[in-house]
Amino acid sequence: MNKVLEETIRKVQHVEKLLAIKGVGSVTIAGFIAEVGDIRRFKSPKQIQKYAGLELVENSSGKHKGRLRISKRGRRKLRKILYQVMIPLLARNKEFRTIYDYYVTRVKNPLKRRQAMIAVSCKLIRVFYAVLTKGVDYDRFKIMSDIHHERGVIAA
Repeated sequence: MNKVLEETIRKVQHVEKLLAIKGVGSVTIAGFIAEVGDIRRFKSPKQIQKYAGLELVENSSGKHKGRLRISKRGRRKLRKILYQVMIPLLARNKEFRTIYDYYVTRVKNPLKRRQAMIAVSCKLIRVFYAVLTKGVDYDRFKIMSDIHHERGVIAA
């Protein structure tokens, strides 16, 4: 079965660049492509985040200010795939682990562990989008450039 899966996803343009990312396997890529379809129909990775139901919504009314949470209005299976890939990705990929650790330990507005996993999965969507639409290689240094932290700001 895995051989058929490998052959099928190899037909997708630039998929070998996604396979070069440590912690991302062919099952994850196949699930992502199966749920998203042709990625070129999306104008930005934000649309894919919304499609997956990972955009933030606030439950507010009148003077009541509700909490921010993900909407869960999108593809349930896509959310599940993105969440399940986080464990091996965070274990094997140093760059994504650093981003996760930054979100959890930052001094200003630290995220809970699950919230940080959602934030990192949105980052993974942006990486997948860039690789599949523009054909750029996965750049481990560019992925870290989004985090703006000074030395000493990260809590111990």
